[in-house]
Amino acid sequence: MRYRYLAIEGNIGAGKTSLSSKIAAEYKAKLILEEFAENPFLPKFYEDPDRYAFPLELSFLAERFSQLKRDLEQPDLFGSHVVSDYFLSKSLVFSRNNLKDDEYSLFSKMFQLIIPQIPKPDLLVYLYLDIERLQHNIKKRGRPYEQQITDKYLIDVQNNYFEFIRKQEDLKVLIIDSNRLDFVNKDEDYRKILHLIDQDYPNGVNHISA
Repeated sequence: MRYRYLAIEGNIGAGKTSLSSKIAAEYKAKLILEEFAENPFLPKFYEDPDRYAFPLELSFLAERFSQLKRDLEQPDLFGSHVVSDYFLSKSLVFSRNNLKDDEYSLFSKMFQLIIPQIPKPDLLVYLYLDIERLQHNIKKRGRPYEQQITDKYLIDVQNNYFEFIRKQEDLKVLIIDSNRLDFVNKDEDYRKILHLIDQDYPNGVNHISA
């Protein structure tokens, strides 16, 4: 694998964990998966966003920072590569979407204090899917607290990701339009994505329709 530290990002239901797990297994890389299932604020947030948005985003930031700092400082003894299904800056993306302006201002200041302590990925891959396909995947995996996610919420998250990505001038970002791919069930589609990832990209945004 060309890149030592690869991060896979995308909207809710884009397939981040599935792709990260397949790539890590393929290259015997250290796999870092977000531990969101244990967050007690997540189901509460979907029921009452105004009340629980700030504690949710704060707890996610603390958990993501702790996990990445621990795992990236302790590389796997049997491999020299790391694949993660998230990037710490997703905290900034979701907080921009979920918090009020004054809350986001405070959150952003806290974020800027800790982000220098976490290495940037050598390549950030963003999996793009249309909202209809995202909703299909969300319904298919059946997490109860996700079933009420609206199209508008997904569109807002997508737009905030794009706004963040456009500003990345010192990071290699690859956007893969995966609407016509089924990399979970079709090996040829998975191989297409591996081929795209294994290219030398310049810093900034690189958009590819697969």
